[in-house]
Amino acid sequence: MLNLIDAAMANPWGTLRTVLGEPLHPGGEAATRALLDRADVGAGTRLLDVGCGAGGSLALARERGADAVGIDREPRGPGTVRGDLRHLPFRDAAVDVVLTECVLCLADLDRGLAETRRVLDAGGRLALSDVVVDGDLPDLPASLAEALCLTGQRERDRLIDRVEHAGFAVDDVADHRDDLLAMRDRARSRVDYAGLLGAFGDRGQRLLAGVEALERAVDDGRVGYVSVVATAD
Repeated sequence: MLNLIDAAMANPWGTLRTVLGEPLHPGGEAATRALLDRADVGAGTRLLDVGCGAGGSLALARERGADAVGIDREPRGPGTVRGDLRHLPFRDAAVDVVLTECVLCLADLDRGLAETRRVLDAGGRLALSDVVVDGDLPDLPASLAEALCLTGQRERDRLIDRVEHAGFAVDDVADHRDDLLAMRDRARSRVDYAGLLGAFGDRGQRLLAGVEALERAVDDGRVGYVSVVATAD
């Protein structure tokens, strides 16, 4: 039975997709549409979706006439290429908008922002959303903590500071606490954590304690989710 936990930890993204479905970020399509609005994505906008996954956000951008391309470590649809945020396979000043939804947390922040700034044309916009953490992190297995964007320095103020340091003027910041709580509630409704993990002995109990600590951190606001729109200087 312990192999089930091993399998889940070996592929945490797949586990999260099984539990939550697509997209994996709080707010889903509605949050993406709002972020595209705030970044002024419309007909003819050259948009790069970094970490495009199954391509849901690409489809939303294309619906409004954007010339949208996606990049992912494992591209899964038309109009996507293989790559990651550390080495974007695009020329300087090639796009008008870079969209990164829960992706910057997976790379060196400064390096990822520098690459983003490089491929943006003058006056281009960065549209990002990501997890922020204030205080101690829940005790979770490393692979799961990474998949949930809970690793590294995740403070909200630091994120905004690094965006500005990379050569952007921050236009607006939106808090998505309600979306994060809704995602937590959806996970609760689909998985009986106590019943499932209780069958796995001490290891299951440790994982259950980590999940419960994460829920408390979301409840009290130590773990949050924000979106930022910024213009390249």
